[in-house]
Parts: sequence; C-alpha cells; structure tokens
Amino acid sequence: GIKNANGRIYPEDILKREVEKYQDKILNHNALGSLDHPQNSTISGHDIAHNILNLEWSGHTLIGEMELHLSPGYIRYGVCSTSGDLVANMLLSGYLVGVSSRGVGSVEQKFGTFVVGEDFEIICWDSVIEPSTPGANIKMNREELRPYMENDNTRSEKQTIYENAKLDAVEKILMS
Repeated sequence: GIKNANGRIYPEDILKREVEKYQDKILNHNALGSLDHPQNSTISGHDIAHNILNLEWSGHTLIGEMELHLSPGYIRYGVCSTSGDLVANMLLSGYLVGVSSRGVGSVEQKFGTFVVGEDFEIICWDSVIEPSTPGANIKMNREELRPYMENDNTRSEKQTIYENAKLDAVEKILMS
C-alpha cells in the first residue's frame, strides 16, 4: 500500500493473495529465485540463487526465510560458481543484499502514481542489490529485521504522507 522506489504501489490485498498462492511452491521446495532480476519473467536453472522456505506476514510486513543455493566448491573452498555462492560471499563480506518480488501484470495510473492491477501475479522473489521496497534486506534473524517491520503506527504515518500527496495532486489539477 506504500509507493516503492519504482513509483508503484502494490495493494496489500493483492500481495496477500499472491503470497497465499505462492505457498504451494514453498511446500514443493520450488520457490526459487535469482541474483538480480533477469530481462524476462522466466526462472532459469542457471541463475538460481536461493529457495524460499517460508513466507509470513507480521502486521503489514512480509517476512521470509531462504536457503542459499551453494555449490560444494563454495562450501569446501570458497570458490564461487553459482549465484547463491555470490550472494553468500557478499553477505559474508558485509554487503547489504536485498530481496525484491518479480511478477507480471498491469498497472493503472491513479493520481500520478502507478498502482499494480488485480491481474498481478508473483513469479518469485530475487536477491538484489537495490530493492525497490525500503528495508527489504537479507538479515540473519528476526531481531535484525525488527527496525524495518511496519506496525499499525508506522503504517498510519506512511498512509498520511500518501494521502497528503494525493491531495496535493488533486489540488494541482483543480488549480490548473
């Protein structure tokens, strides 16, 4: 429900629907994602970086657990040969790595903002260097995630900012 860095708003009810549908992939151990978003919407076995083990909502924040796809060479010798090896190496080096959804669907422009449509479908979540959602970073445990988790108070503050932006847009239209 909050505008991301790509200028899009993903309505919470649509994301919740898609997370519910995604549970089948998690149960089948097939919730695979890549390092970075590829140019197309298909998942390639050559690019697998991780598998999502769990997705759950904590208030208005989606939290997941993943396992990295590590090669025996990385585990034994630290040699990077898979995307998962690269993600693990970045995390061990202290780099900030994020997570971003990859999906397909329409967007509608409302008050100068793009809102994801009802036909939106999640393909997967990818490991990325610059996630469009603030604070969508890989952390070692839930405690490290706590500062990024949205509760009803922070959501109310963000919603007020969004509503003020909508009012400003309407005022511009009326004044022109």
